[in-house]
Amino acid sequence: GRMKRARRAAPGPLPLLGLLLLGALPGLWTVLLRREAATRREPDPEPRPPPGRWGWGSSPAARGEPGGGGQKTFRALLAVPAADQEERDDEGRFAAAGLPPPAAAAAVSPVERGIFWSRELEALVPPGFAAEEAAAWLSAARAARVASLERGGCGRSSNRLARLSDGSRACVRYGINPEQIQGEALSYHLAGVLGMQERLPPMALALVEARGRQWEPVREELRGSHWAEGAVVSLTRWVDNLTAVVAPAPWGAEAGAGRRLQPLSAGELGGLPPSQLVELVQWSDLILFDYLTANFDRLVSNLFSLQWDPRVMRRATSNLLRAPDGGLVFMDNEAGLVHGYRLLAMWDPYNEPLLRSVCVFREGTARRVAELHRRRSAAAELHRRYRAREPLWARLGFLSERQAELLQARVDFVHRHIAQCRAQ
Repeated sequence: GRMKRARRAAPGPLPLLGLLLLGALPGLWTVLLRREAATRREPDPEPRPPPGRWGWGSSPAARGEPGGGGQKTFRALLAVPAADQEERDDEGRFAAAGLPPPAAAAAVSPVERGIFWSRELEALVPPGFAAEEAAAWLSAARAARVASLERGGCGRSSNRLARLSDGSRACVRYGINPEQIQGEALSYHLAGVLGMQERLPPMALALVEARGRQWEPVREELRGSHWAEGAVVSLTRWVDNLTAVVAPAPWGAEAGAGRRLQPLSAGELGGLPPSQLVELVQWSDLILFDYLTANFDRLVSNLFSLQWDPRVMRRATSNLLRAPDGGLVFMDNEAGLVHGYRLLAMWDPYNEPLLRSVCVFREGTARRVAELHRRRSAAAELHRRYRAREPLWARLGFLSERQAELLQARVDFVHRHIAQCRAQ
């Protein structure tokens, strides 16, 4: 399942707080307005469905609407945790990681060697989709039959929510064109190369064959779906009880202010509650990942919408959801690597400043980027992993030579940026 641009109003002006700081984008609005007509057709031509998917409850509280208490608001996220429940949650996460309680951990710097999140802080990040768990689900999903197909809950009208014979559910995505399914699959496996695949729901490719064993129980439903025989679709594990995510400050309050801001120091980060720091660790990976894949259909699309919606950064971030344990889920990456690479001139004026706004990284992520840079092996590593883990990879093919060069160039750009952060 996935959420496509669910919008939720957050409270008014927010305190300037956070690590990921957005550089100003002067002079870009006029140029982009001239391209607006073409651009607005690119992401998804269909209107966004309302909430009520991904296991969201139907009450305002469950959906994070005003008056509900089910989802933390942006202001609540930024507040020092005073409520007993939040303190207990933080203490529980520290205890599970074998660390001292927050009061004792407050004296520990969240940053090591100037640019890396501390090991103590990384230990608090929710585990996401563990590799063993993901492998087990993928194996079961590939072997299972599709017991039923339902409309709604998985984005555009051509997609379906599948109930599998093993009892699990999956979103079946049928792309507007094959490059969207290819982008989804390649982005998933690039996340594996980068060591952040646990943030993406498990995803496998499937071949639509009305007379095949996998689809036999839903042959009649397939006739009404208008899916082409032999098309490749993606199966993504359905996840319950996900809620919307608002971008951390300063984007919500400062993204349209036209000012270039400098990153906060490690000392200032030390005053933030553990729950916020844990989220910032995940955001640093997300922004780096979206730059490498040139994914414009998440935070970048929100930034673009500032032209006509000055409050958009205070609303939910597209294709990003939060699990009940606080872990971020990087949803719906079909714009990455293929579709996004065709539109670099349009979207890099947003993706590059976002990357430059991050100067603290997970050490493991930085190490993998450095290795891909040193070996010049980004496309080769992705190709190797894709072929080994996706039986249907050849049906969609791999990156073109030009796209492979672009991926390596973006890895090199990220490596240089990390080196600049270290030098500063």
